[in-house]
Amino acid sequence: MVAVAKSTENSPRPSIGFHALTLATFFGASAAPTPLYRIYQENFSVSPVLITVIFAVYAFALLAALLTAGSISDHLGRKPVIFFALVLEIIAMGLFVVASGPGWLIAARIVQGLATGIAGASLGAALVDVDRAKGQIVNSIAPLSGMAVGAVGTSALIQYGPFPMHLVYALLLVAFTLQAAAIWLTRESGATRPGALGSLIPRVTVPPQVKRPLSLVTPINIANWTLAGFYLSLVPSLVATTTGSRAPLTGGAVVTALMVSGAIAVYLRRSKTASANLGFGVSAKTLGILTVVAGVHLANVPLLLIGTIFTGAGFGTNFLGSIGTIMPLAKPDERAGLLSAFYVQSYLAFSLPAILAGFLAKSAGYALTTDIYATAILLLMGAGLLSIRADRRRVAESAA
Repeated sequence: MVAVAKSTENSPRPSIGFHALTLATFFGASAAPTPLYRIYQENFSVSPVLITVIFAVYAFALLAALLTAGSISDHLGRKPVIFFALVLEIIAMGLFVVASGPGWLIAARIVQGLATGIAGASLGAALVDVDRAKGQIVNSIAPLSGMAVGAVGTSALIQYGPFPMHLVYALLLVAFTLQAAAIWLTRESGATRPGALGSLIPRVTVPPQVKRPLSLVTPINIANWTLAGFYLSLVPSLVATTTGSRAPLTGGAVVTALMVSGAIAVYLRRSKTASANLGFGVSAKTLGILTVVAGVHLANVPLLLIGTIFTGAGFGTNFLGSIGTIMPLAKPDERAGLLSAFYVQSYLAFSLPAILAGFLAKSAGYALTTDIYATAILLLMGAGLLSIRADRRRVAESAA
């Protein structure tokens, strides 16, 4: 029997604005360390390899949380699960505030990854509870918008504020504390039902009818998340090393440009077909990556920004196209397992290549690492798009 969570008639209606802001704040906090990685390298004598490990453990923890606790709010209700995620995030911010070495940073990122994974799933579900149409759009845009604000806001605080390694986390700690209190002022939007422990068992499945389409979009999806991991782990250091501009806002602005253009592209192209989005995304991202490489070798920050804007537009539309290719093919009871499989692929591509980039940056330098990554990403995207078009022709010929 399913017991619907009770609420009083005079309880405030759940606010889509509050849930959207909370979701954006979580992802803003996830991007806050990015402009600080170069500062950590200088103050803690941390190598590029260890920086990418600090980055990657967040992705591993987030993925683990999504796979195990991704549906727990369907059983316990949205509010207690969101509150628990907020408490975990407050602990993570506290660890960042007192961090005095890489061990503290790794611990903080693990806790933050767990919190963000739980929050992303439960807040995403709450947004759809409140308004299905708007909730789906917010779920696509809020994370990218939050990361954009987190990157540029942290950069500004580093450049102009006191206590550069601690101020942003102290402010975020206060923000999450206020949100943890405010969540109890909203009405429960979900339901409670038995089976909470069973829901913690990861279910990763690819339905038979989705295996080929997923394999076709896999190169594009891997290229997408490999690029995102590279930007969020190494780009501020890359900008400082190759252009000579050590102003934190410069590197932060480049990372922010990726997220802002990605969010805008998701919104503008949300009604386009999956194949149209993939075609546009690969073209925009190819142009963007080539421009970024030129900006690196010419030590030209405006070129880096322009290239990143095109790259971000490609990133957003490739994500839409990948999801739009596979999810409509799954039956309702298959979607959760398929989405888990897609998450596994995406977050492994987000994290593991970033560690490799750290090794390359240490041994070969940032410019050559950029060249190698740009080449690999372009080849992956090209192979994926050619495979999709060849499969489309094959299907059309067999149907004729």
